[in-house]
Amino acid sequence: MIYFDNAATTIPKEEILETFFTVTKKFPANPNAMHDLGREARSLIRASEEQVANLFSVKPSEVIFTSCASESNNLAIQGILKSYPQRKKYLVTTPLEHASLSAQMEQLKKEGVQVSYLKLQKNGQIDLTDLEEKLKEEPLLVSIHHINSETGVIQEVEKIGKIIQKYPKTFFHVDGTQSVGKFPISLENIDLFTCSAHKFFGLKGSACLIKKEKILLTPLILGGKSQSIYRAGTPSVGNIASFAKALRLSQENLEEKYQHVKKLEQRLLKGLLQMKEVVINHQEGWSPYIVNFSVPSIKSETLLHALSQKQIYLSTKTACSKEGASEALLALGKEKEVALHSLRVSFSYLNEEKEVDQFLKILKEEIDVFNLKKGAS
Repeated sequence: MIYFDNAATTIPKEEILETFFTVTKKFPANPNAMHDLGREARSLIRASEEQVANLFSVKPSEVIFTSCASESNNLAIQGILKSYPQRKKYLVTTPLEHASLSAQMEQLKKEGVQVSYLKLQKNGQIDLTDLEEKLKEEPLLVSIHHINSETGVIQEVEKIGKIIQKYPKTFFHVDGTQSVGKFPISLENIDLFTCSAHKFFGLKGSACLIKKEKILLTPLILGGKSQSIYRAGTPSVGNIASFAKALRLSQENLEEKYQHVKKLEQRLLKGLLQMKEVVINHQEGWSPYIVNFSVPSIKSETLLHALSQKQIYLSTKTACSKEGASEALLALGKEKEVALHSLRVSFSYLNEEKEVDQFLKILKEEIDVFNLKKGAS
């Protein structure tokens, strides 16, 4: 099997699964219970909060455990809007965001919220001059992902955060779902930050939102005391402990992992360049963990299915995106045929060069087979 769909989800590590099972068996009580077993479970949650806080250089009280990045993104956006009703309902974002943000924005516009989209440069990064102009209008929140999940465009969120800090009435939210475990990131000038464990070899159903102490946030889920006042419900001790462990492991040897993946990226691009049917959408300076390309003459679903038959797994777009042409590629100025037939290879540091070579060989074979069939018809 060749697994090149790590941007959608990574395969959980054995040690993370072991942590989940061990903790779930050893700490079975409801952490909100007042008896000794409940206090033991609650104590482990507090220890996990501290570990996550230390890794992000924030306070334990600023860590909110959630079920997924989509929930974290919804809590960040809607929680801010509800907490500052006296402020202008004006949000600024980009046309490249994940569906958990873009779908929210579309719904909020229907509810009377003003949403403005930042201009993009040719390399996919936002136009900082345009950002400054929009900040003069004092938006309540700017929400920008660190790394685009379809293309690998990297936004300069630390530089953006410094600019936003000059406008104290505006908060800054960053969706870091595709960057944790791959790139170092400072949260010094970021007010809210989203990440999810299943993107760095943890479990689905465990994620978090970092919310700086100074910020008010209205919970989306009500129902009483829990891990945090910002999210009601019985906390999953196993999920929380395994999230903390996955995050800790993800921060080890970041540069070494990056350099390995960079070699995979360069090897893949070299091979794709030799195929005349392929259009490479990837640009220099984008994340090497994600390589987007198109074969305009073949439906992406056709190639995806053919590759799956050979136990090679990649994707057409993000798993949560709408059907049709890639909105991210269209926003970057790609032609509709290119955006409609895109494929995404997303690496992890566990992938190997021989897998890239095997993928290129089989991709070329499948393209040739399709062309032969097309010629025969």
